[in-house]
Amino acid sequence: MVNETKTETPRAPVSPAGPDAATVRRARWAITAVFFINGLMLATYIVRIPSIKADLALTDSRLGVVMTCFGTAALLTMQFVGPLVARFGSVRVIRLTLLLMPLVLVAIGAAGDVVVLAVAVVLLGMVHGTLDVAMNGHAVVVERLRGRPTMNSCHAAWSISAVIASAGGASVIRAGIPTLRQFLVVGGVLLVAGLVASLWLLPASVDREERAPDGTKAPRAGWRSGWTGPVLVFGLMGLTIMLGEAAVVSWSGVFLHEDRGATLAVAALGYTAFTVFQTAGRLFGDRLTARFGNVTMFRASGAIAVAGLLVVVLARSQEVTIAGFAVLGAGMSVLVPLIFSAVGNAGGDGPGAATFVSRVTTFTYAGILFGPALIGWFAQAIGMTWTFAGIIPLMVGVVLAARVMGGADRSRPVTG
Repeated sequence: MVNETKTETPRAPVSPAGPDAATVRRARWAITAVFFINGLMLATYIVRIPSIKADLALTDSRLGVVMTCFGTAALLTMQFVGPLVARFGSVRVIRLTLLLMPLVLVAIGAAGDVVVLAVAVVLLGMVHGTLDVAMNGHAVVVERLRGRPTMNSCHAAWSISAVIASAGGASVIRAGIPTLRQFLVVGGVLLVAGLVASLWLLPASVDREERAPDGTKAPRAGWRSGWTGPVLVFGLMGLTIMLGEAAVVSWSGVFLHEDRGATLAVAALGYTAFTVFQTAGRLFGDRLTARFGNVTMFRASGAIAVAGLLVVVLARSQEVTIAGFAVLGAGMSVLVPLIFSAVGNAGGDGPGAATFVSRVTTFTYAGILFGPALIGWFAQAIGMTWTFAGIIPLMVGVVLAARVMGGADRSRPVTG
């Protein structure tokens, strides 16, 4: 089923010579660093949102509009990343966004009113959305050329950087350091780090459209391309997974506090347990995927996630419920990275990978954007326990759909 997409997305093949093994090894660590930098930058902004709200005396409704601007801008911009990669190559797109993102971060810190803040947040969403697709597409190419799983460790770097930024941001806030000063320091450091990391990425030729031997160019992928059957299946799988993650991120604390009687301090441990085990799972995910294969790994991890949800729903004690969230985090850890890897490989060589990744990212971002509100609506109607229970059959469906990943493993080792 997946292999049918090869004729649906215009692309040119990667040069037979390709990068040598040393170049690919450097690119593997460089793209991991890009994920780390992106996560660190975004989490630095998120952790200071309460400070920004207080500094500008924003109402809850105005802050809500500003936060919606970020996700909406990212979601819309993602649709055009495929054509950008086709024309310039993912490395140039990544390099430009790594240059712009720190500047936009500083602009957010310097915003003196809600209008300027909203404009800056829209720009941050656009830059982040572009970088998100480009770096995942580049990671797919690195993974294919290495001939070994890579995507999980990249996403692990993102998770680790978010934890570091959150902890560091809390310390900075306690020290009374102004938002703008923090953003200037963080932005300056990450600007240099990002530009250095981008020097070791793969050349633009690996996923840019090249002229055919007769001098003609393949038809350029537009914003409407890439919406194939397999991409839609992968997208719905990603949407379901992110709905489950949104339930944990936004509602696990409320669930533990109101349904399990936990104190507010203990209630926070549900999300903490989920995050810690999710990060640990991603750290070991590449090694396990290399040993057991992407389909087996996806099915096993999905089954573990379902087991974690069952524990969360059926447990009556706070401790067991928190353990259930930990199991859920371990199970969900590799699912989205494996989907990105599979859909990128389904896109084939050239810019098709970035185009396919951008389409699936549309679904995952929709889950992030609308998931918390959707979960809240169901919780209001049927209760939090039944809402979490309702996610179980959806996750079972995701596990059963894992067979579509079988034809998307096109990794090959480099020579030389």
